[in-house]
This record gives sequence, structure tokens and C-alpha cells, in this order.
Amino acid sequence: MSDALLASPFFGLTLTAAAWCFGCWVQKKTGFLLCNPLLIAVALIIAALSVFHIPYQSYAVGGDFIKLMLSPVTAVLALNIYNQRTILKEHFLPVLAGCLVGSLTSVASILALCKAFHVDEALTASLMPKSVTTAIAMGIAESHGGVAGIAAAAVMVAGITGAVFAPLFAKVFHITEPVAEGLAIGACSHALGTTRAIEIGQVQGAMSSIAICVCGIITSVLALFL
Repeated sequence: MSDALLASPFFGLTLTAAAWCFGCWVQKKTGFLLCNPLLIAVALIIAALSVFHIPYQSYAVGGDFIKLMLSPVTAVLALNIYNQRTILKEHFLPVLAGCLVGSLTSVASILALCKAFHVDEALTASLMPKSVTTAIAMGIAESHGGVAGIAAAAVMVAGITGAVFAPLFAKVFHITEPVAEGLAIGACSHALGTTRAIEIGQVQGAMSSIAICVCGIITSVLALFL
């Protein structure tokens, strides 16, 4: 009975959906930024597989179906740019310059640090797209011989770090312009940071949302030359 259950795709799908829903419930109840649904879902799934000694391959039979959604999700990002087209036209040059510098800095810093610490190529490729949204980051990592799981973890760490410390950095460096603040948050901490930017202000949230898409496009192009 248990073997049949584990072999079914519904096991991985159900476990993932349940963990995600629980994570959303915890975040809604606590309002604590670190109680991110993605972080909680990952922790719960790892705990469940470890405690019950369930092989990852059994989970992946159903869990990997979720990966099929990454391509449509990536394409849907274009809709976000379209919805924000008025703001994008108004601040086109600052947006383009800010996202270009942000993407270059993110990629260059990872490459420099990995080279300094003699990190192997697979791990370097996995960490390189840490500042773009998960759907794009996993695709870039895999195309360069990296590990999608590590890329997703790096994206999550970057997002949570940016969301937590973004207001502090803005205060320390005296960033008071809403457009600049929103672009900085979106460029370094993607969707997780954008949730924080929305709380800070409407303009910051819109610019951070735009930065997610633009930085994803720029990083994808940069990756072609690396």
C-alpha cells in the first residue's frame, strides 16, 4: 500500500501543495517576513522525507510535475511589464540603467567570489543567477551545467536577505527616491523583495515588480556570453 502510494505522482503533488498552503497560513497568521511560504514549504518537505525515510526519487515522481509550470510562469512575466508600461515609459532610462548595473554587479560579484574561493564550475553556474526569479534562475543554472536545486536555494536566500535588510540599506545610504529604492530591491531580491517593497510604498512596489522582469531578461542575455 505504502509503496503504491509513494510511486504515485499524487504523493509529491499533494505533499508540495499541503506544505505550501501551510506556509501561506503561517505567514498570514504571523506576518513575520522570515515566515515565507516558500521557505516553510521547503523545510517541511525536507523534514517529511527525512523523518519517514522517503527517497527523494519517490517524491520527485509527482514533485517534478511542478517544474513543468516554470516555463509558462516565465512567459507570464511579460504580462507584468505590460501592466506597468506607463511607469516604465516614464522612467525608462533609469530603469534600464539601474537594472543593467544591478544585473552586472550581481553576476560579476558571484563570478569573482567563486574564482577567489576556487569554487567548481557547477556550483558557480548554480549561484550565478541568484538575483533573478526562480523560474529564470533554474533555467540559466541548468543550461550552464549547474544544479537547479542549488540555484533555487540561492534565489531564496538572496530574496529573504534583500527583503529583510532593504529598508536598513536605504536608510544607511540615504536613498529617498522611491524609483531608485524600488529598482534596487527588485534587482537584488526579486519577488520576495517585491513583497517588502509593496509594503514600503506603491511606487517602490511597482518599480521592484518591473525590475524583476527586466533584470531577468538582462541576466539571461548576459548568461549567453559566460
